[in-house]
Amino acid sequence: MERLQKYLAAQGVASRRHAEDLIRQGKVTVNGIVVREMGYKIEPGQDKIAVNGQAIMPESKKVYLMLNKPAGVLVTAQDTHDRKTVLDLIGDIGTRVFPVGRLDKDTEGLLLLTNDGDLSYALTHPSKEVTKEYHATVAGVPDKRQLDRLRQGIIIEGRRTAPAQVDIIKSGNGYAILRIRIHEGRKRQVRRMCQAIGHPVSRLLRVQLGPLTIEGLAPGSYRHLTENELGALRTILPDWNGN
Repeated sequence: MERLQKYLAAQGVASRRHAEDLIRQGKVTVNGIVVREMGYKIEPGQDKIAVNGQAIMPESKKVYLMLNKPAGVLVTAQDTHDRKTVLDLIGDIGTRVFPVGRLDKDTEGLLLLTNDGDLSYALTHPSKEVTKEYHATVAGVPDKRQLDRLRQGIIIEGRRTAPAQVDIIKSGNGYAILRIRIHEGRKRQVRRMCQAIGHPVSRLLRVQLGPLTIEGLAPGSYRHLTENELGALRTILPDWNGN
């Protein structure tokens, strides 16, 4: 027996969190009956599962893709307004995949897509504290006091962010590029942190996720993760085996 939301994530339908949303919205049926109960258990290979009326067939091969997301592209599996999504960039690869975590529409850079719900869960769960590195181009040049505020944590919606690693990697006339390393994934976190110190972001690029880097991958392009990269993920995520 397996929990329904975990099964949907494992089959590449969506991340486990999004799978739970689909269940709550009444979009999932088991043997023709709508199921809204969290934790509902099914028998893989015996029960007939469908999402939005489409049967979900078991996926045997796991797929792991790295995409260099351009600005203006949505990180979602489907958009009701027919806007461009990350799945439009990879086209038909013969299996369903979904994005791991999120980048907002205007943020660029490293994004993983997979049909492995266990990896998505492991990489995005707060307890794992997987580090993400961003290069943020901001208006003006922050001084030491402002950088220290980022390093110590910023109050966002009544809750302080975890300490960040921050330094200036380039500055010019009226701008600076900050290297910001965080392990949280709160909504628009880097942009809101920089706004809070009076230096709004004009461009945001994620260059690293855990041991993975975007180096050498052109904007809008994607590739499969290498065995070395998968091995590096297994090292930082000992509870995940991959295949």
